[in-house]
Amino acid sequence: MAIGYQSLFNDNDSVDKANTHKIYDVIIVGSGVSGSFMAKELVDAGLDVLLLEAGEFFSRTNFPKKEIDANSKLYWSGGIEFNKSADLAFLRPKVVGGGSIVNQALLDRFDDMALDSFKEQSGVSFFTKESMQPWYEKAESEIHQEVIPKEHRNKNAEIFAKGFEENNYLYDSLTRAQKNCAYEEGNDCIECLSGCRRDSKQSTLITTLKSAINNGLHMKSLFEVKNIVHKTDEVRVDGIHLKREYESFRAKKLVLASGAMGNSKLLLNSGFKKSLPALGQNFYSHPQFMVLGLFKEQINSGNGPFQALKSADPNFRRKGFKLENVFAPPVGISMLLPGHGEEHQQLMKKISHMACIEVAIRDTNPGSIKTNRHGKMIIDKKLNEEDKKRKNAGIEAINNIFSSQGAQRIIEGNLPIGLHLMGGLGIGERARFSVVTPDFHLHGYKNIFAADSSIFPNAPGINPSLTIMALTKMAASKVFR
Repeated sequence: MAIGYQSLFNDNDSVDKANTHKIYDVIIVGSGVSGSFMAKELVDAGLDVLLLEAGEFFSRTNFPKKEIDANSKLYWSGGIEFNKSADLAFLRPKVVGGGSIVNQALLDRFDDMALDSFKEQSGVSFFTKESMQPWYEKAESEIHQEVIPKEHRNKNAEIFAKGFEENNYLYDSLTRAQKNCAYEEGNDCIECLSGCRRDSKQSTLITTLKSAINNGLHMKSLFEVKNIVHKTDEVRVDGIHLKREYESFRAKKLVLASGAMGNSKLLLNSGFKKSLPALGQNFYSHPQFMVLGLFKEQINSGNGPFQALKSADPNFRRKGFKLENVFAPPVGISMLLPGHGEEHQQLMKKISHMACIEVAIRDTNPGSIKTNRHGKMIIDKKLNEEDKKRKNAGIEAINNIFSSQGAQRIIEGNLPIGLHLMGGLGIGERARFSVVTPDFHLHGYKNIFAADSSIFPNAPGINPSLTIMALTKMAASKVFR
């Protein structure tokens, strides 16, 4: 069934109330990377699928143009959520297409270190390069990939590269899901943090999700699922549409694809903790610390492709951190800078003279996700001494890089941010210590599945998107079995 993709979403709703009484083959909760890839696989297999998404549908014609609007319209909680002690922030997308809309579409395969740790902790045998390779290849075939050509690197990337070379560190280009970005025309990738208005970024909105919808996927956006009721032969989901209309949908099977926080919160509030004691445990986030170098000359770090390079130094990997050149729009930068009043204002006036490198650590201290009696999520996540050691090692390397390039001042950002939200439904052989089985269904619930980052048993220290895609493709065969 071919449908006009944009016209389908004029009212953000492709499912009318007449369909609330039917039983779908599968309901998917969440339209991010995993949900969209799963939807495509299932509809291609001929299943009748409903996808439910709490966020709004946007396209290249109406993505928010102002940073403050993007924060409120594309993320949960108006743009930012915090741990219990309010010293670690989390960014959780809430939009059709999920993280693929607001990230820089970075694609990396996991190395032996990540896969071996997954296998050791979970006992799951397919966490090897040999087993994962065909699934990585299938995922990569869905999306066009590029690296930023050297001639299009901006000054921030040049500082990164030269600083690495002068300090004898190893670096490499970031692989990105993008196409026809036309940097020679002056396009700035930093706008893509609010959604790509060129459809150059290969988000799921224009790849797998678009394909699934045109092949018959039913979808309801602005629908927040609040509760799951499990039965032997079906699952019912209850939720609220447009913040006012309560509705329920039924299916033979359910796929949870709303990430570490979303999946954990939904299952906790639906009463699954008693039968799944590991639910909400082993939460990781790759805490990222942005470090700014202030230079005499203009750097304009937000111009062009603002994120192009990554560390590839085995010593960094062993020490548990990675570096990437990066930047943020003005509101984001303002939250990182120290001082108040005039002092802060004077620093903000120098934003065009700032270079930026972030250190992301492979966090070792697992957090937990809980809910209180009102259903509100509580995130208990802290850095332990090893995590702080990894952070400090990364910042030392950044100081060396910026100092070698003549930075007048080096400023550590005030606020660590978790962008890669993982765990809570860890995969594993043993039900006591995990939530999801190696067949991707919940322990004891053969018609409820998950394959997104919530099933990660620990922090890999590598961008997770490509592995989420690969695992979702692997899991799809289990769902339509």
